[in-house]
Amino acid sequence: MYKVGLSSCAFALTEENFKSLAQSNISTIEISMRAEQYAAINYKELQELSGRYQIDLWSYHLPFGPFRVIDISSLNVELRENAIKLYTEMIEKASDIGIDKFVLHPSGEPIKDEEREERIKYSMQSLDRLAEIAHRHGAVIAVEDLPRTCLGNTAEEVRRLISANDKLRVCFDTNHLLTDTNLNFIRTLSEKIITVHVSDYDFVDEKHWLPGEGKVDWNELFSALKDVNYKGVWMYEIGLTPPKTLARSRNLTFDDFLQNANAIFDGKAPERII
Repeated sequence: MYKVGLSSCAFALTEENFKSLAQSNISTIEISMRAEQYAAINYKELQELSGRYQIDLWSYHLPFGPFRVIDISSLNVELRENAIKLYTEMIEKASDIGIDKFVLHPSGEPIKDEEREERIKYSMQSLDRLAEIAHRHGAVIAVEDLPRTCLGNTAEEVRRLISANDKLRVCFDTNHLLTDTNLNFIRTLSEKIITVHVSDYDFVDEKHWLPGEGKVDWNELFSALKDVNYKGVWMYEIGLTPPKTLARSRNLTFDDFLQNANAIFDGKAPERII
């Protein structure tokens, strides 16, 4: 079974939360937060908390907004260069404390049809550079599949994007595909998938619901990942408070994620929290 992880988009990086994560057997986290919060990260303290509570700093989600400021596919060369500079600084700081996987959005949105090819070209150029920068720091870039008009909204487009550099890998988000299927994505990218973002949705738009609250067949998806020999962790990317798109009577707890994961690992349908 996979180690269970949780994105820090759901919680603050405090000692209290690290202690609670450990008590709930959540053994890995992804560093992820709003763009303006990254500058306040105390990397030394983060490393100490990781060691003290045996919580693995599995991955680091590079900021992806606001799109008018951060977008590696932008038609504006200055914006692309600024994004690469920002990401380079973050990769340097995070890799110094042992983080070796950096999740990256290949574009912002919306993207017009007539601009798509040019945006793909610029995204690939940026990804090529970032792959080499990460490699110099003993790390890899994991390109994430995205919804709607974003680049990387199908398995084939993600495969095309990562062809920019053979060091590039993939982060599979289970609630982003709208014109493709999760099973096709897994089978197409297979060994390139090194990490996942786990959440459920209605196949209409991303929702970031807890598995069991949407339409994903989790036993089928889990089996598909095992079939391609996925070796990463089971990383939830879900907030604790109920989203406006869903009726749920209470906030999620760290224990809820472990119970949800264990149900899926055991081949059972995850229970919905009312």
